[in-house]
Amino acid sequence: MKGIFVTGTDTGVGKTIISCGIASLLKEKNIDVGVFKPFLSGILRNNPQSDTALLKQMSHTCLTYEEITPFEYKEPLAPYVAAKQEGKMVSINEVINHWNKIKQQHDFFIVEGAGGIAVPLGENYLVAHVIKALQLPVLIVARPDLGTINHTFLTVQYAKQLGLQIAGIVINGRSDRPNLDEITNPNIIEQLCDVPIVGITPKLKTLTETTVQQMVKNHIDVSQLIKQMGAGK
Repeated sequence: MKGIFVTGTDTGVGKTIISCGIASLLKEKNIDVGVFKPFLSGILRNNPQSDTALLKQMSHTCLTYEEITPFEYKEPLAPYVAAKQEGKMVSINEVINHWNKIKQQHDFFIVEGAGGIAVPLGENYLVAHVIKALQLPVLIVARPDLGTINHTFLTVQYAKQLGLQIAGIVINGRSDRPNLDEITNPNIIEQLCDVPIVGITPKLKTLTETTVQQMVKNHIDVSQLIKQMGAGK
């Protein structure tokens, strides 16, 4: 299966925006792209503001909201915690079974996790275990400011420990007038992690398909990502 798994160093770092931008750009390049975000909490998947709805809109996939996100929870908590609250536990086998049902509907998939790589999704499994089961390379989205070196390094080290293929790092949300930490962090992260930074993206003031796609086109080395992800072959 050709594709990429987008994870983050934390929640709220912009995984969905980056995923949407890449999906939109691949669609523009006539690549048959689908999206999969198995878990969503705190908002209904068919809410126009949900990550699921944004991914569907910008990828132009024919998949339904339920196919894109089969497991949703009311409370804005880690999926495992939310599932325990609602009595709706999901096994990793259920996630993989759903993936196997939809993965042939597109030539290429962008899969988005929930929060960071070590977020618990169910009994005895994390986001990282789903990445390993899907056998997709990982794109790590990180924030630009103070503290991101530690979060990014730990994420990369854990991914390497599990034997995951890392496609690169995107530092997302850089300020118009970056402070010294935002200026110096990328080089340090690349040196420490020994993983390429494939993009440094600005903080967007308006979120539309055009602005998100243009941001990815201007600030992410998509050709390098396409090569690593096996798209367009």
